[in-house]
Amino acid sequence: LHPFADQEIDKVVGLEARGFIIGGAIAHQLSVGFVPVRKQGKLPGATLSQDYELEYGEAVMEIHDDAIDAGDKVLLVDDLLATGGTAEAGIRLVERLGGDIVGCSFIIDLPELGGRSRLEALGMEIHTLCEFDEA
Repeated sequence: LHPFADQEIDKVVGLEARGFIIGGAIAHQLSVGFVPVRKQGKLPGATLSQDYELEYGEAVMEIHDDAIDAGDKVLLVDDLLATGGTAEAGIRLVERLGGDIVGCSFIIDLPELGGRSRLEALGMEIHTLCEFDEA
């Protein structure tokens, strides 16, 4: 939360599933709304879908189609940044709904898997609490 505390944030998006715990707590602290991004078929009601690649195939993430208002400033959170595929899907969903990602925050970064570079190439500001290397 600290690196983004001075930024205007309207919504916190948490990625399935540990991002719900982290994101809910951050949204509460900021007194803003929380939005879950889940695997396909897990959210009730009308949703927007985004395909993404896994190390072993493809998957689909979804967001409620009315969860983000155009112009909303959004902080995206999850527990782990590995390849960045899930986070990129979340970013794409928010952007398709007209939201503006102000940053992405993760507890752990696995730098050798390239997720940070992938998200920074999209223009994202990334914050992590710790990194774990192979060494």
